[in-house]
Amino acid sequence: MNIPRGTYGFRFAEDKELQLCVLYAAGCDSITDPSYHWDGLERSDGPLLLFQYTISGEGVFESNNRIHHVTAGQAFLAEIPGVHRYYYHSASKEPWEFLFLLFRPTLILPHWRKFLREAGEVPYLPADCTPIRLLRMIVTDAAAGRITDPLIASSSVYQFMTELTRLQKTTLRNRENWSKNIQIAVEYIENNYSKMISIDHLAEYVSLSKYHFIRRFSSSTGLTPGVYLTRVRTEKAMELLRGTTFSIEVIAEQVGYSSGSYFIKAFRSITGVTPGEFRSGGESLVYRKLFFD
Repeated sequence: MNIPRGTYGFRFAEDKELQLCVLYAAGCDSITDPSYHWDGLERSDGPLLLFQYTISGEGVFESNNRIHHVTAGQAFLAEIPGVHRYYYHSASKEPWEFLFLLFRPTLILPHWRKFLREAGEVPYLPADCTPIRLLRMIVTDAAAGRITDPLIASSSVYQFMTELTRLQKTTLRNRENWSKNIQIAVEYIENNYSKMISIDHLAEYVSLSKYHFIRRFSSSTGLTPGVYLTRVRTEKAMELLRGTTFSIEVIAEQVGYSSGSYFIKAFRSITGVTPGEFRSGGESLVYRKLFFD
């Protein structure tokens, strides 16, 4: 996609009846001037969130006493005003080409902060991933005059931030990115969920201390080992509830619970309904299956 260069600003009137995301500017630029420099404490147009993605060349992003050389495939995230600087790398032999979005924190700051915590200030993002494809589309639509009202602008910002957050969750769930210890632990849970599995046993099984095991498991899967085990058991229980006539007590035993009452409590904590309600459709909607994140 050939993206027109330039910066496109948006100043739509505020709609008092609707809560909308606010797109402030979008653009594509190619920098060769060594004087190109932005200081997050000197800007007066905040509060803003800046997402800037490098297509080619190299820029520098300074934040939290760290210097990041931002090259192709890397983005940086900055909150304005803020203690950061970004500028063209003067030793670079090619232009610094990038795409960027500026938007108000309204409605999306929690998404932004969550992604920032998990991915860092200077994440690598494949050029063909959904958020970057959306970024290209937003800039292209801006250049073509297709972002004509605050609703379109709001939808663009919200979809971009949602896909950015979703990409990080998907990356976390990609088992290929997990350490071998965690892959082994997850496989053990999925193959032995009907047994009484303790965290201590799992940690010992993968040769980690309990503290390091819980920390690594949670950072890799996004869930604690206990919650992961409950999810697996709940999914297996759903299959038995809808596919058999086994009693609640029998199903509880088959999926690893010591009593029916404990099973009911755990099942409800995940699904919001009891096993009996799930089986009968007593929760108004008759679900064949429930999907969780």
